[in-house]
Amino acid sequence: MAASYNRVILLGNLTRDPEIRYTPSGTAVTDVGLAVNDRRKNSEGQWVDETTYVDVTLWGRTAEVAGEYLSKGSPVLIEGRLKLDSWETGDGQKRNKLRVVCERMQMVGARGGAGGGAGGGGTAGGAAAGGGGAKPPQQRNGDAYSQDVPPDDSYGVPPGAGGTPEDEIPF
Repeated sequence: MAASYNRVILLGNLTRDPEIRYTPSGTAVTDVGLAVNDRRKNSEGQWVDETTYVDVTLWGRTAEVAGEYLSKGSPVLIEGRLKLDSWETGDGQKRNKLRVVCERMQMVGARGGAGGGAGGGGTAGGAAAGGGGAKPPQQRNGDAYSQDVPPDDSYGVPPGAGGTPEDEIPF
């Protein structure tokens, strides 16, 4: 039997402010864009900058923390998994979109104007050492915010897109 591994680690800057929405069950969710820069030498020996834009979905407390502490341009480290969304448009065209479902988020660098350090954070659920929620950035201790993705992470798939439940994957 062949093994599979689906893990993505990205370090980049947000392309827009996070906008938190809530599912009918009350779970927070936000979709953000991440710009990841790569620098390499071309065949003539000159440095070339190349930017890749990645769509990232954050769930639960991680989404709430992103909405509270991050804004356009904020540097962030994202760890998660790739997910392919497939749907059909109204005129019958099939569309696909690859995105990252965030499982851990780490804020990087200083927060603009706040004068506080960045570092990491406690657990996303606020259960760390008698804490009641996320601590402000200057009080965090280096751990990453993390959040388990809800079992039904079909949010973000356009209406009528369907998708394949994991128990129906043919391998």
